[in-house]
Amino acid sequence: MRVIIGSTGQQLGILNTDEAIRRAKSYGLDLIEVAPTANPPVCRIADFGKFKYELTKKEKESKHSATKIKEIKFRVKIGAHDYETKLRHAEEFIEKGNKLKIVLQFRGRENAHKDLGLAMMYKIKQDLETMALVDMPPKIVGRAVGMTMSPLPAAKRKRKYAKIEEEYVEDVDSDEDEEETEETAETVTAEGKEESHAG
Repeated sequence: MRVIIGSTGQQLGILNTDEAIRRAKSYGLDLIEVAPTANPPVCRIADFGKFKYELTKKEKESKHSATKIKEIKFRVKIGAHDYETKLRHAEEFIEKGNKLKIVLQFRGRENAHKDLGLAMMYKIKQDLETMALVDMPPKIVGRAVGMTMSPLPAAKRKRKYAKIEEEYVEDVDSDEDEEETEETAETVTAEGKEESHAG
């Protein structure tokens, strides 16, 4: 059997059963078979009580994560790049077995054009149909429209968007963007005048 020291991951090589048990006892630990179907079988030298506790903890975490609901927020006036980025994250969440809650918020004049919000929700549904199915279809509640989706069986999922590594960042409101652009333009103009005056 192949023997590994659990705490360090150090491999002791292939040992016979008696030698492996002797080594485990010399550390004051147990010999635990972790991969019986491997060739040769793999055993770990570790504390059995601690090993069992960690195993139970991992099982609980995996069950808990399977029932998580992840929320992604959209806006009616969302750029193509931001839209795709959010869908990539949606696919990441679904791939991990999470349910998905899509929320689209209406702001200001957008409240008078809720049909645009519903149209976007149906587009999102269509773009994610190879990864998830709809639990609750798009429904308007107050100033938002919501929809929930559940992952398809792992074998049937097919990603439409490539995986990404960057951190998930919420969109900045378009009104704030305009204000920032105006302020920046004023600053540049003022500086430009000063420079030309000085020259």
